[in-house]
This record gives sequence, structure tokens and C-alpha cells, in this order.
Amino acid sequence: MRVVRALSAALLTLGLAAAPAAADASPSPSQDGTAAPTRAGTSFRTATEIEQGQPATASGSTGDYLYWSFPADTGQRPTVEATVKLPESHASQTWQIDVYDGLRRRQACQYGAQTRTAAADASSVRLACVLRTVRAWSEPWANDPLPGTYYVRLTATGIATADLGLPVGSEVRVDSRDIGGSAAVDGSLAEPLVPGVATKPGVEREDAAVPAGLEPEDGWASGRWSDRWVWTAAGGILAALAGVGGYALTRGTGRPSRVPPA
Repeated sequence: MRVVRALSAALLTLGLAAAPAAADASPSPSQDGTAAPTRAGTSFRTATEIEQGQPATASGSTGDYLYWSFPADTGQRPTVEATVKLPESHASQTWQIDVYDGLRRRQACQYGAQTRTAAADASSVRLACVLRTVRAWSEPWANDPLPGTYYVRLTATGIATADLGLPVGSEVRVDSRDIGGSAAVDGSLAEPLVPGVATKPGVEREDAAVPAGLEPEDGWASGRWSDRWVWTAAGGILAALAGVGGYALTRGTGRPSRVPPA
């Protein structure tokens, strides 16, 4: 029974250690008091940086390309949501949201309304794109999402000529779900896919391009550690407990007192 109690205590310790790790892996909004961005870039080079969980707004004109960028780390499944506030009077319009990785590769959406058509009497249109889970490593020929900076592009793809230049408002928000060890792979990138320049709010020049500085709150993951290690260890301990319990149930009580020793 001492062995059973010792193994049970070890299992409980592993469970308590895994809980904070799982909680820390989930993204959270910025706590540094940074104001939410109120403008968008017009290209990949001038994309406005936003953090996950931080809403960003921007004003523009129908026909403009609006760009934002955000960091995504290993094991996260980002969800990009955008709302476009349309002018009071307009024709039918089709809006689309696209997401690109740090290599400018367009990433497919698992699900969500990536493209929507707003009727002539609609006041707004909502778009959403749920990306695939970000992997720690991938084959060179694959198009898998990798840790690094991602770009969001919002634009109207089908608009009447009379609607070009009409003012519109937009709001973009990125959140992620932590998938955990089920998405872990063997291997990791030497460096995340981070671009060389970006546009940050609060710089002296509004259009100044500066080195990109966004990264997850706890830094970039190495790709080698995941909660899969914890559950593997827990599975081994459970197997050991099952073996000890099975032995205790099947070994019996020993030689009966009425049977003389051999």
C-alpha cells in the first residue's frame, strides 16, 4: 500500500503542475495599458500591429485595402473577426477578409464567413476566419501555419463604381484557442516568421516603418515542450497503479493457517 500511496501522490503533483502550464499557454489581452490602435495600414509593410484579444478600429474608404498584423504561437488556433460599418446609402457590396503568414502565404480558413455580401439596406457586415492550428515545424513544401507574425487584410471585392470612396468604419479582433499537446509535432523553427518592419501606434511619424516587436506575452515557444509530456507521464503512472492494484487483488491472502508448511 505504501507504493500505491506514493504513486498516487506523484500523479497528483503532476496534475497540479500541469494546470498552471495549461493556463499560462492561453493568450490574454495586453496588460501594459497600451491604447487600442485606431488606424490600419495600407500594405504588408505598413500593417498596424495588434495584440491578441485587443480590438482595433480604423476608418477608411470603400475600395481601400486595410492591413493589420498579430503574433501567433505554436499550438494556437487563431480566430479573426471583422465588422465593417457601411455608409447610410450604398449599393450591394461584397467584403472579404484574408489572412497571410510571415512569408506572405495566404492561409486557408477552416471555417467562418470569410466573404459576405451586404445588401443595399445593410448597415454593417460581419466576417470571420478560423485558421488551422499553428504548428511548431513543417515540411518546406507544406503550407502549414507556423509561429510568427500574421497579416489580416480587409477589403471590398465587389462594389459599384458609385460607391468607391464612400467612408466606412471597421473593427478587427483576434483571439486564439490553445489546442495543446494534441497538435504537437517533433521539431521546431530556429526563428519565428517575423517580418522586418511594421507600423506601430505612437511613433513620431504616423507612416514610419519600424522593426516589428510583437510577440506572445510569455515569448515564443521552443516547440519541444508541450502538455503531451505531462499526459504521457500521467499515463505511465496510471498503468503502474493498475498493475499494483491488479497484483494486490489477485495474489490472495497467502498460505491458510490450517495448511502446514511444506
